[in-house]
Amino acid sequence: MLKQRTLRTTSTAVGVGLHTGKKVRIALSPAEQDTGIVFRRTDLPGGPEIRARAELIGETRLSSCLVLGDVKVYTIEHLMSAFAGLGIDNARVDIDGPEVPIMDGSAAPFVLLLQEAGLRELAAAKKFLRVIRPIEVTDGDKYARLDPYEGFSLDFTIQFAHPVIEKSRQSVIVDFAKTSYLKEVGRARTFGFMHEVEQLRDAGLALGGGLDNAVVLDEYRVLNSEGLRFADEFIRHKVLDAIGDLYLLGMPILGAFRAYKSGHALNNRLLRAVAASTGGTEVAIFERDEETPPGVRGLVPVAA
Repeated sequence: MLKQRTLRTTSTAVGVGLHTGKKVRIALSPAEQDTGIVFRRTDLPGGPEIRARAELIGETRLSSCLVLGDVKVYTIEHLMSAFAGLGIDNARVDIDGPEVPIMDGSAAPFVLLLQEAGLRELAAAKKFLRVIRPIEVTDGDKYARLDPYEGFSLDFTIQFAHPVIEKSRQSVIVDFAKTSYLKEVGRARTFGFMHEVEQLRDAGLALGGGLDNAVVLDEYRVLNSEGLRFADEFIRHKVLDAIGDLYLLGMPILGAFRAYKSGHALNNRLLRAVAASTGGTEVAIFERDEETPPGVRGLVPVAA
């Protein structure tokens, strides 16, 4: 039977929030079966907890933010993407500030932290959410959609009127039966434009952003001295974000995600449409490992 995963031990890191600019310490720890991913604000009285679920995403401007009453945790998508990429079902995230640290702007540092903690199988069966009929949301010409598929794939298209991005690939299809999350998705960094920085900072955003944690473009070029990690790093990062957002359904998806110019807001609308659908999805469990579709069980083997 394909089983749920958690961490073997706790790993910690310190970083800065991309939008708040505040220094924060994060600890990733094991959790019991069927716990899911739970964030705890250790800096607040009583250490309030928030489950990483789509219905608790309350803000989506430039990030996915969990909101429960007055308690918030910003910019969870890169960490959630790392959990999804490694097939981790259950974990606790202790954080002593309002925002997950941005690290280098990708999911790679979180992957390293999770690998440092190690992975452990639990007794309970791993659960998948199987898409059994198409579910779609739109916003003008933008859309996000899930279709039936016995595996996990993403077909994403972006459109930016910038000379560097226009020269790169702006559409990509990633099927995890054939693609390594660690090598081809997890290292792609977030990106932004110099002409937007002043406006964002006036709005209290991007206060911790810089060349060490984002790909930054002026009107004509990439400003980072090291250049891009991939020729199409921009679209790969949008895929990374989408994987993190989709994991807010509480279990890995068996289905094909398609999107055109989608972002955190439209991704979350899709998840809410999934939750509200009648007969659109079902929970799947695989009693035998060999029955599991390729590319959905987690990309890193669990040590014995």
